[in-house]
Amino acid sequence: MFDLTKRTALVTGAGQGMGLGIAKALTDAGARVFINDLYADRAEMAAKDIGATALAGDITDRKTRESFLHATQGVDILVNNAGVPIEMPTSLRQAHELEEIDYQRQLDLNYHAIRGLCMLFLPHMKSRKHGRIMITTSESHRLGFTMGLSHYAAAKSAALGYMRQLAAEVGHDGITVNALSLGSMNNFDGHERAAHSTMVGRAGTPEDVGAAALYLCSDEASWMTGQTIALNGGACTA
Repeated sequence: MFDLTKRTALVTGAGQGMGLGIAKALTDAGARVFINDLYADRAEMAAKDIGATALAGDITDRKTRESFLHATQGVDILVNNAGVPIEMPTSLRQAHELEEIDYQRQLDLNYHAIRGLCMLFLPHMKSRKHGRIMITTSESHRLGFTMGLSHYAAAKSAALGYMRQLAAEVGHDGITVNALSLGSMNNFDGHERAAHSTMVGRAGTPEDVGAAALYLCSDEASWMTGQTIALNGGACTA
């Protein structure tokens, strides 16, 4: 199961953390993986570590996205993982303190870039009658937090609405579109305190995310589409 030896994947924001966990899981399953990161040195180091190919660049830039299509010649698996709160933690401000540009930056990264990448790579997937598109989001799209995530959560919610509609449109082409909604992960300050809110008593890891993503990106997940799957250690149940 979960054999990806004939698949090509692009994972954005994969120079470290959860994105790297996803990229490693796909590589270990046999996929040819392209790692994107905003910073070239981080992308190259991560790619070297797991045997992938680095594609550095800002995905909010249209020409950068187009260069990815040229470099990969199309992919079977598109993982839209890039999208942490920009300039964290300085961007974590209450809603009344945020300006229009704060919301625009989040929309550019967490919605427009995702839509742009999907539109570029969908023709290749449609021609092959196979494709896997995944979005990494956070539980902030359905839970309220006091730390100042209104702009981030709004953009993530937009991406999830897009995901559901896109899934309905491309399902007959053998393409699935899903999202992983992450809870408290071990890549932010305070995760040890947050871990107490989970049923399993720990924060999530890149390996946890990679395992879930591997399933969604596999042939075995052909009947799973249009879904937002909570991966939160039981911190919130539905």
